[in-house]
Amino acid sequence: MITTDFAPGSPCWLDLGAPDVRAAASFYAAVLGWEYEPMGEGVEGGMFRKDGKIVAGLGRLTEEGARPAWMIYYSVPDADAAAQTVERLGGTVRVPPTDLDEWGRMAQFSDPLGGQFAAWQPGTTKGVDLVDAPGSLSWVELYTTDAAAAKEFYGEVFGWSFDAMDLQGDAGEYDLITPAGLPEERMHGGVMEMTEVNLTLTDGRPYWHPVFGVEDCDTAVAKVTENGGNIQMGPEDVPDVGRLAVCLDPWNADFVLLAAQRPTTT
Repeated sequence: MITTDFAPGSPCWLDLGAPDVRAAASFYAAVLGWEYEPMGEGVEGGMFRKDGKIVAGLGRLTEEGARPAWMIYYSVPDADAAAQTVERLGGTVRVPPTDLDEWGRMAQFSDPLGGQFAAWQPGTTKGVDLVDAPGSLSWVELYTTDAAAAKEFYGEVFGWSFDAMDLQGDAGEYDLITPAGLPEERMHGGVMEMTEVNLTLTDGRPYWHPVFGVEDCDTAVAKVTENGGNIQMGPEDVPDVGRLAVCLDPWNADFVLLAAQRPTTT
């Protein structure tokens, strides 16, 4: 589970780059019940809140040739050291470590196969205010063409440990991610190997996406389609996980909706 103590290597922030900020704000308000708070006059971006708590950021997509997508940030004690490790392992520093006033220091990277992710060295801001609850980040996933290489790379960058889980049928393995030194109860994501032909959003390049908790998956999926989004998969029930759907917003930024299975009581 993701928590707001944001141990090193855990997801701590996410933001969306969208070509139309106001339209994106309206879409996610309809689907997840988020409120949008603009940063201020002259700034194309702001914060998403759920019940008054910050759950994500939103900004206008400005990078030439980039696709609209969610960017996942992982907490690190030293963004500069993370950047050096990324480069040493064959990754790319897309945005060098940069101070954001007193809030913290950020950097954005690509792994050796092109999967994009980011690091956050906390200052006064540790991360989002709400996680692992309906309307907030509950999990992260990497779809990649080489799970073994991804585990080696991210394991060294963030110190993650991995546990393989067999998927149903002949779907292969799913590698569960845990931050360094923490118990399996703190698993925060997974790595799934896919062929290039299945990674249509990025023309075969690996990518990360967020999983958002919802109370009712089918109701949330209906809001996606009603507001111009599309469904890649589901809704479907996954044993011991819950009911989920892989979705696209109107600009093809991908995310997952999950109504988690609640433990039974006796």
